[in-house]
Amino acid sequence: MDNVVDDKKVNQVDDSRKGDSSENPESDGRGYELPLLLFAGFRTLIDQLHAELARQGHPDARPAHGFAMQAIGMQGASASEVGRRLGVSKQAAGKTIDRLIALGYAARTDDPADARRKLVRLTPHGIDALARSAAIFEELHAEWARQLGTRRLRAMEDDLRTVVPPEAFRLDAAGWMGGS
Repeated sequence: MDNVVDDKKVNQVDDSRKGDSSENPESDGRGYELPLLLFAGFRTLIDQLHAELARQGHPDARPAHGFAMQAIGMQGASASEVGRRLGVSKQAAGKTIDRLIALGYAARTDDPADARRKLVRLTPHGIDALARSAAIFEELHAEWARQLGTRRLRAMEDDLRTVVPPEAFRLDAAGWMGGS
């Protein structure tokens, strides 16, 4: 199988060398689809989330903003900490933080423990975006349960928990996908 790019799909797999699957009788030759389907499911949820967030008063929120607001957290964080949590440089984190500040999602404040240091804290607008995101994710989860059935969705989640190590729950997806 070769990876090819065409005018319809990016990184489509060319299965022109179809052979028998006798080497692995449990495989149907579509193993390459798993990461694509997982990513497409993720992307579908994130796109639906942001469409609904826009309808609920957050039209400028982007996926990177959500990761950054999670990295800032309810206690606040320095730009360096945000960068580490996201797996990006302090400068890249600073640009995202600047954008969050411009949109009213975050503010820079003095660190009460160290006057030389600045913290980034979520504003009420940022907290509202995160709270709405959580509620929207619950609605999207319920919609998937309606489409797939509650048992099938729970089984899929349980199966993913079995194969995904606990340390995989990290916020640095943007940095990982960007190669940093």
